[in-house]
Amino acid sequence: MKQIRILDTTLRDGEQTPGIHWGKTQKVELARQLEKLGVDVIEAGFPASSAGDAEAVAAVAEVCRTAVVCALARMRREDIDEAAKALQSAAHPRIHIFLACSDIHLERKLHITREEALRRIRDGVAYARSLCADVQFSPEDATRADPDFLLEAVKTAADAGASTVNVPDTVGYAMTEEFAALIRRVRAALPDEVAVSVHCHDDLGMAVANSIAAVGAGAVQIETAINGLGERAGNAALEEVVMALSVRGKYLGAGTGIRTEEIVRTSRLASSLAGIPVSVTKAVVGANAFAHESGIHQHGIMADRSTYEIMDPASIGLSESTILLGKLSGRHAFAERVTHLGYSLDDAATDATFARFKEIADRKSNVTDDDIHAIVNEYLDGVSGEYRLEHFQIQSGNHIDAMALVTLRKTSDGMVKTEAAPGGGPIDASFNAVNRIAGGEGQLRLAAYDIHAVTEGADALGEVKVRVTCGESSYTGRGVSTDIIKASLKAYLNAVNKWLASR
Repeated sequence: MKQIRILDTTLRDGEQTPGIHWGKTQKVELARQLEKLGVDVIEAGFPASSAGDAEAVAAVAEVCRTAVVCALARMRREDIDEAAKALQSAAHPRIHIFLACSDIHLERKLHITREEALRRIRDGVAYARSLCADVQFSPEDATRADPDFLLEAVKTAADAGASTVNVPDTVGYAMTEEFAALIRRVRAALPDEVAVSVHCHDDLGMAVANSIAAVGAGAVQIETAINGLGERAGNAALEEVVMALSVRGKYLGAGTGIRTEEIVRTSRLASSLAGIPVSVTKAVVGANAFAHESGIHQHGIMADRSTYEIMDPASIGLSESTILLGKLSGRHAFAERVTHLGYSLDDAATDATFARFKEIADRKSNVTDDDIHAIVNEYLDGVSGEYRLEHFQIQSGNHIDAMALVTLRKTSDGMVKTEAAPGGGPIDASFNAVNRIAGGEGQLRLAAYDIHAVTEGADALGEVKVRVTCGESSYTGRGVSTDIIKASLKAYLNAVNKWLASR
């Protein structure tokens, strides 16, 4: 049976999902879980895009010891240098370089000829290979490129030293048989020792189908993202690709080394860190994936689960029971649950999140897994912030303008700053007071504000996510509390701290 390598790009392409920002801490947490899942290659980011992402890629490279850690670079020496630098501590580094090869991209985006594209591929791959033994090349928008030129491009990359050639369906344009035929041509054009990979987007809902079809055509690596995260309609979902190869492995003559019992835990961790819920009807990991409402179905399931289920829920990690924690729970029980949910916090982080847990548990009868996800993610968002919230006071009513008095403490020297500010409501006034303290007046604009209850009931924990902009840059933050104004303040402060750090 052919072994298919899984390259997970949740940390790189997944971050291109609108509204997602992976900080260094979040990337490390998710990378640890991806390695536990058994992913072969973790694409950690695009170091040349920002100093923060370069630092995050370096941190992932430091902690991941079994998976290949991959960094993306454009076909530029400075990008390749940044990628190589970020991967210095990786046990198994890979540089992934790309250049568009469709005429529409060459002519309208890059303004270069085909001949110039081939020269850049030859020089760029050779330079990357001089810095790293494992180099992957991707001809962007491959499925809309002239097939003959595409073959010339991938052969040029292979001759220059690329060990993997990836064929991306960048805009989700290909049909299944068409894509499989293209992969066969690419496979036939390359030396046997060069691996063929595929990277499919889901614009027409074909990403997983095209990825699986490519296996029969000679691909040995599939690029995926947890929960299908990614640009526009997203990428091929890891959980769907892996379980298709698991359930239909005999038919496909292929399998993976993924530890499938970690799939649900990984999906929930990614969803929680991203702040994007998984659709209830999502294949494999959706809440309804193993739910049965029809009487006929229920009767069949009670007789034999295989009548209506093609997967054992336990095979993807759905066999565990839910443990409810409350105000009498101790640090050990809390820490054990946090670890079970996929996080790996040090003692200081555990102490800080346990303190928040106890604060919230005093106001809630039970603290659920969803609550704990929210508590830990709030901490991870604000762990390195310049300011933290000390206290606030609000004056508001239906006949007066709202007024907020907010006190923040600087984490570097402990200095306390207090400001008062008016606003169109208590939350607006609170944000204005934070801006006065942090120097954001006239620079920061609230671009998005989202609030939802983490769990049900009158004592539900509220989670607030905000996005602020400064010029063309945007910064997201989250906060949780049973007090919505406090949750909003903490979320806004997290975003402001990211803005301050970027300066």
